[in-house]
Amino acid sequence: MTAAATLSPARRFLPSEEVDAVVVGTGAGGAPLLARLARAGLRVVALEAGRQWDAGRDFATDEREQSKLFWNDERLSAGGDPVHFGRNNSGTGVGGSTLHFTGYVPRAQPDDFRLHSDFGVGADWPLAYEDLEPYYDEVERVLGVSGPAPYPWGPPRTPYPLAPLPLNGAAQLMQRGCARVGVRTSPAANAALSGSYFQEGIGWRPACVNRGFCQAGCSVGAKGSMDVTYVPLAVAAGAELRAEAFVTRLEVERTGRVAGVVYAREGREERQRCRAVFLCAGAVETPRLLLLNGLADSSGQVGRNFMVHMGLQLWGSFEEDVRPYKGIPGALISEDNHRPADADFAGGYLLQSIGIMPVTYASQVARGRGLWGVALREHMRSYNHAAGINLLGECLPSDGNYLELSSEFDDRGLPKPRIHFTLGENERRLCAHGEALMREIWAAAGARDVWALPRTAHLIGTCRMGADPSAAVVDRDGRAFDVPNLHVCDNSTFPSAMSANPALTIMALSLRTADRFLERIRRREE
Repeated sequence: MTAAATLSPARRFLPSEEVDAVVVGTGAGGAPLLARLARAGLRVVALEAGRQWDAGRDFATDEREQSKLFWNDERLSAGGDPVHFGRNNSGTGVGGSTLHFTGYVPRAQPDDFRLHSDFGVGADWPLAYEDLEPYYDEVERVLGVSGPAPYPWGPPRTPYPLAPLPLNGAAQLMQRGCARVGVRTSPAANAALSGSYFQEGIGWRPACVNRGFCQAGCSVGAKGSMDVTYVPLAVAAGAELRAEAFVTRLEVERTGRVAGVVYAREGREERQRCRAVFLCAGAVETPRLLLLNGLADSSGQVGRNFMVHMGLQLWGSFEEDVRPYKGIPGALISEDNHRPADADFAGGYLLQSIGIMPVTYASQVARGRGLWGVALREHMRSYNHAAGINLLGECLPSDGNYLELSSEFDDRGLPKPRIHFTLGENERRLCAHGEALMREIWAAAGARDVWALPRTAHLIGTCRMGADPSAAVVDRDGRAFDVPNLHVCDNSTFPSAMSANPALTIMALSLRTADRFLERIRRREE
């Protein structure tokens, strides 16, 4: 059964019909809760700004094709270290960023939730690891995560549903270097199937064929993106999916509750009446929509505390034939430096191996080494011998890093978002620590011509979750303090960045937010 075949809508709701909930966005934040609400019998409509893709037809084994999956609307970047938007940071289409994420899904560790308690900086989460643990288990089971048993770091956990994927060339080299310098490694947890997998409500999904084009969309449906997992579950349960529907306005009645969602589709303005709204549009579009509508900001925290992950990469050339385009891109992980004993910074980082496509690699060489023309072409002759390591590190929230509405307007006549970001001393020290270790690993593995590419990854914060309404936008259940039937469920609610890729935690939060909402309905509080 193909993804396209499972997405025929079970029913359609009239705009004048008051549905139980409207979900804005169908990525890691929106799709799981959409499925949960629909399967509980609620009348739900999902609004997705991007297209509904057909994996087999639209996801070509062609790197140039992947740009259509990025959110490429212009975002203005400011500050001392302006963030690069588009590639790797957000997505468009049914499935959101999960369409082009690499499937890397480590869990957050228990101490990720208590950064301020442990270090005296940043912010604690208003919930703990134990609150999300059953949801981590559930998401891993639904996606069919491939990973090791046991996992070497963190609390004991339910074994992953499938065995690890094969280690590609870069992973084998990282494994060799780490072993020589005394750093533990493990096959990574990936939302990609190492074998055929039966998903309840969907049927059999095929195994990963190791084509390596994960960021161009998985053409076989082996990657656990939302378009082939939670979205089909939602539609089968009666949810209506409206693609290419860009939300512009939330209509609020005198009681302070949202009564309808206004969106643009096919050149027309449409409106859907609803009893509740879930904003799941990411750390830029969610706060932008709230600021455009003047909602949920009595704390002044909408758009504040914008964060990214440190994503420094270290590249080297090897005698071995690496062929970095093959296999799952992030095949190997080390969390030995989750909280380094010799750190002069708060938080920590993980290390992962990197697989990379040639066009992306060429662009990084041009940016990172300043090579162009003949020099770039000459360097690219050694592409098949290149391998990289990446750190994924903590970023502290800061009042100086924020999103605002600019005076420039987009094609829809809406103010473009302007995002200010400047690295702090903590981020610089973390990257220096990680780079020194990665250089040691690559030297031990036999790398030559080693060079570093400073970069960031993921967009985090801007609608902080917290216990204090004067210092946060939403409570621990994702419910806006100012608007009782408005919820936010995406990476914008993270109080801290965490030392782990965010996708799995977003999905776990999504299911928890849905369950808490359903519980309030049962108690007749909604």
